[in-house]
Amino acid sequence: MSSTIEGLTVNYEEDGVQVTRETGKEILSKGAWATILFRYETLDKATGEFGKSMYTVRRYQKRQGDYIMKSKFNISSPEQAKKIIDTLSQWLSEE
Repeated sequence: MSSTIEGLTVNYEEDGVQVTRETGKEILSKGAWATILFRYETLDKATGEFGKSMYTVRRYQKRQGDYIMKSKFNISSPEQAKKIIDTLSQWLSEE
Protein backbone atom coordinates (compact mmCIF):
# COMPACT_ATOMS: atom_id res chain seq x y z
CA MET A 1 0.00 0.00 0.00
CA SER A 2 1.00 3.56 -0.58
CA SER A 3 -0.44 6.95 0.26
CA THR A 4 0.65 8.34 -3.13
CA ILE A 5 0.11 7.17 -6.69
CA GLU A 6 3.82 7.58 -7.38
CA GLY A 7 4.61 5.11 -4.58
CA LEU A 8 2.51 2.31 -6.09
CA THR A 9 4.59 -0.44 -7.70
CA VAL A 10 4.51 -4.06 -8.83
CA ASN A 11 8.03 -4.70 -7.50
CA TYR A 12 7.88 -7.76 -5.25
CA GLU A 13 10.35 -9.67 -3.11
CA GLU A 14 10.27 -13.12 -1.55
CA ASP A 15 12.77 -13.97 1.19
CA GLY A 16 14.83 -10.89 0.29
CA VAL A 17 15.03 -11.79 -3.42
CA GLN A 18 13.33 -9.60 -6.00
CA VAL A 19 11.02 -11.86 -8.04
CA THR A 20 9.02 -9.15 -9.86
CA ARG A 21 10.79 -6.13 -11.30
CA GLU A 22 8.86 -3.10 -12.53
CA THR A 23 10.34 -1.77 -15.78
CA GLY A 24 7.71 0.79 -16.72
CA LYS A 25 4.76 2.69 -15.28
CA GLU A 26 2.14 4.95 -16.83
CA ILE A 27 -0.48 6.59 -14.64
CA LEU A 28 -3.67 6.57 -16.71
CA SER A 29 -5.94 8.32 -14.19
CA LYS A 30 -5.64 9.94 -10.77
CA GLY A 31 -8.05 10.73 -7.98
CA ALA A 32 -10.02 8.65 -5.51
CA TRP A 33 -9.72 5.88 -8.11
CA ALA A 34 -6.39 5.51 -9.90
CA THR A 35 -5.59 3.40 -12.96
CA ILE A 36 -1.99 2.44 -13.73
CA LEU A 37 -0.42 0.47 -16.57
CA PHE A 38 2.73 -1.38 -15.49
CA ARG A 39 5.41 -3.17 -17.50
CA TYR A 40 7.29 -5.79 -15.49
CA GLU A 41 9.46 -8.89 -15.59
CA THR A 42 9.42 -11.95 -13.35
CA LEU A 43 12.39 -13.93 -12.14
CA ASP A 44 12.89 -17.43 -13.51
CA LYS A 45 14.02 -19.22 -10.35
CA ALA A 46 15.65 -22.01 -12.36
CA THR A 47 17.97 -19.71 -14.31
CA GLY A 48 18.12 -16.70 -11.99
CA GLU A 49 17.31 -14.43 -14.97
CA PHE A 50 14.38 -12.12 -15.49
CA GLY A 51 12.06 -13.10 -18.33
CA LYS A 52 10.26 -11.21 -21.07
CA SER A 53 8.25 -8.07 -20.47
CA MET A 54 4.68 -8.51 -19.29
CA TYR A 55 1.95 -5.95 -18.70
CA THR A 56 -0.80 -5.35 -16.17
CA VAL A 57 -3.47 -2.70 -15.68
CA ARG A 58 -4.36 -2.10 -12.04
CA ARG A 59 -7.11 -0.07 -10.40
CA TYR A 60 -6.62 1.37 -6.94
CA GLN A 61 -9.08 3.03 -4.58
CA LYS A 62 -7.89 5.54 -2.02
CA ARG A 63 -9.36 4.70 1.38
CA GLN A 64 -8.31 6.15 4.71
CA GLY A 65 -5.31 7.81 3.08
CA ASP A 66 -3.89 4.73 1.30
CA TYR A 67 -4.36 3.31 -2.18
CA ILE A 68 -5.66 -0.26 -2.12
CA MET A 69 -5.66 -2.44 -5.24
CA LYS A 70 -9.22 -3.31 -6.20
CA SER A 71 -8.77 -5.01 -9.57
CA LYS A 72 -6.18 -6.00 -12.13
CA PHE A 73 -6.00 -7.23 -15.69
CA ASN A 74 -2.88 -9.04 -16.84
CA ILE A 75 -2.14 -8.86 -20.55
CA SER A 76 -1.17 -12.44 -21.26
CA SER A 77 0.96 -12.10 -24.38
CA PRO A 78 2.47 -9.64 -26.87
CA GLU A 79 -0.22 -10.76 -29.33
CA GLN A 80 -3.00 -9.83 -26.90
CA ALA A 81 -1.34 -6.44 -26.27
CA LYS A 82 -1.20 -5.79 -30.02
CA LYS A 83 -4.88 -6.70 -30.43
CA ILE A 84 -5.81 -4.28 -27.65
CA ILE A 85 -3.73 -1.53 -29.28
CA ASP A 86 -5.16 -2.21 -32.74
CA THR A 87 -8.76 -2.31 -31.52
CA LEU A 88 -8.47 0.89 -29.49
CA SER A 89 -6.72 2.64 -32.37
CA GLN A 90 -9.51 1.61 -34.74
CA TRP A 91 -12.26 2.68 -32.35
CA LEU A 92 -10.60 6.03 -31.69
CA SER A 93 -10.15 6.72 -35.40
CA GLU A 94 -13.90 6.14 -35.89
CA GLU A 95 -14.79 8.89 -33.40
